[in-house]
Amino acid sequence: MAQEAKLLKRAYEPARLAMKYHPLYHGKIEIAPKVPISSYDDFAVWYTPGVADPCKEIQSHPDKVFEYTNKWNSIAIITDGTRVLGLGDIGPEAGLPVMEGKSLLFKYLGGVDAFPICLGTKEPTEIMSAVRWIQPSFGGVNLEDIAQPKCFDILDTLRDELRIPVWHDDQQGTGTVVLAGLINALKVVGKKLGSASLCMVGAGAANIAIARIIIEAGVTPGNIIMVDSHGILSRNRKDLEGTYHAKWDMCLKTNREGIDGGLEQAIKGRDVLIAMAHSGPGVIPAKLLHSMENSAVVFACANPVPEIWPWEAKAEGAKIVATGRSDFPNQVNNSLGFPAIFRGTLDVRARTITDEMCIAAAKEIAKVAEEKGLNEERIIPSMRDKEVFPREAVAVGMEAQRQGIAGLQLSRTELYERAVSTISHARRSTELLMRRGLIKSMPGHIHRRKQQRNRTR
Repeated sequence: MAQEAKLLKRAYEPARLAMKYHPLYHGKIEIAPKVPISSYDDFAVWYTPGVADPCKEIQSHPDKVFEYTNKWNSIAIITDGTRVLGLGDIGPEAGLPVMEGKSLLFKYLGGVDAFPICLGTKEPTEIMSAVRWIQPSFGGVNLEDIAQPKCFDILDTLRDELRIPVWHDDQQGTGTVVLAGLINALKVVGKKLGSASLCMVGAGAANIAIARIIIEAGVTPGNIIMVDSHGILSRNRKDLEGTYHAKWDMCLKTNREGIDGGLEQAIKGRDVLIAMAHSGPGVIPAKLLHSMENSAVVFACANPVPEIWPWEAKAEGAKIVATGRSDFPNQVNNSLGFPAIFRGTLDVRARTITDEMCIAAAKEIAKVAEEKGLNEERIIPSMRDKEVFPREAVAVGMEAQRQGIAGLQLSRTELYERAVSTISHARRSTELLMRRGLIKSMPGHIHRRKQQRNRTR
């Protein structure tokens, strides 16, 4: 019990620190100049009267906007706050800290300038209109934390209409990183992607997109059993026919054996458990893991608290446990995907982000981890593995060119150098501001890190 109390205290420590530091900094991002300002006379170049000529050039040649402005590297993060983290419908204002955090990750990990835009509407048509209206300012759109089923229609409609890439990170982004972790987890336990059996807990945007991407990557559809709050998805779930198109599609594709029932029946005999349900703990009773196959793999990815604590899953026989948190081994988190995927997409000016681009990213993520050595507590790189981001961006950019949807044609070397340069600039800028004291250190943070290092020596 003492050990469990210690683990729980550590697990809730990030939440305590978040409440301490968020009000201290009054937000996590800001706009900073990227041009020199040696004197006030320079504003005549960057603003009026000089700026009129670039404006007229873009009017005559619209694609010049990518050369004369930051559109080439700017995206909008769009949310209505209806499905935030694992918190649910908390509204756009309450969702803003998450979107700012997303912007921070986009910049530091991918060198992408991402602007959080929290909309004061829940109506799909109004959300789509808002994105259409702001499209001229951005090179891409990241939809975030929008409840299903409307998130599917919003994504599909905007992808068809807009001239810039639009994706929903809770769908394609989550699917990318889970696929990367799944590839390597199955390697560690000696099982194959095509023959592995899976239980997927939760049938929201994340798990439905994961299912779509892993099926395209080689998982056998009939080997998947998906369960929502009302039971297992199967052809018998007539309550979904005609109402939830995406869920009904899963009813038709998955569950070859036609198993009915609830979570207990869904987990039994499965090799892999992928949970994208809601914040725990206790969403998945630990005792149910006994019925899984030997060397079971568990992905409990709800945030901020996983559906089952890793130590509980391990105690019940799970061989590999992954979560969405950075303070446990095997963080299966979108942060490994979206910054680099957008980096590669923007660098070749791809007009969309396809599932094939996401699969290429997943394979490169998995490859980076494999090169460093796989084990039960390392199936996927961490954010500290800086090499993964430019390599992933290259894989995405090359796949976009292969598919004929890229506006620029660049070699693998050119893509890599561009990605490294852009990402390094973002990191060096942050480090410089910290050294100069323009970004203040978190009080007590340095002391705490020294204590942690001393304990590991």
